Amino acid sequence: MGHEYSSHVVWTGSRGNGTTGYHDFDRTWDISIAGKSVIHCSNDPLLGGDPTKMNPEDLLLSALSACHMLWYLHYASDEGIVVTSYADDPVGLGKVGRGGAGRFSSATLRPQITVKTGTDLQAAEAIHHRIHEVCFIARSINFPVNYEPTFTTEGS
Repeated sequence: MGHEYSSHVVWTGSRGNGTTGYHDFDRTWDISIAGKSVIHCSNDPLLGGDPTKMNPEDLLLSALSACHMLWYLHYASDEGIVVTSYADDPVGLGKVGRGGAGRFSSATLRPQITVKTGTDLQAAEAIHHRIHEVCFIARSINFPVNYEPTFTTEGS
């Protein structure tokens, strides 16, 4: 069974003369999907983009982290592990080759997870290593993903 995803991406960076010259337009666009908030985006700041807006690399890393989180919460629930808080500060490493073409070489997810006191932390940690088998995003990328979770516990 297949799923279809769609999006609407619109370039917003024309300054009135289109792409008449390399420095004559902005690398900005909006992502919109019916019924959802618009995301205003820009190019990577290293390439002259607006550092206050999301760029494709931000979006990919965030999607990877969010997919991992959602599967983690699912598996934790299945195993009776009560998660009360989950936040991630993922880091992606990129390489730029000759001619400026780049790619992610790896990513490290660094979730900070709070679980109820008495939780088997080894079982809670082991969940991370199963998610790459089911996470739509992780299964779609071609670079390694590492996991560095930290756990804290809170009273039952």
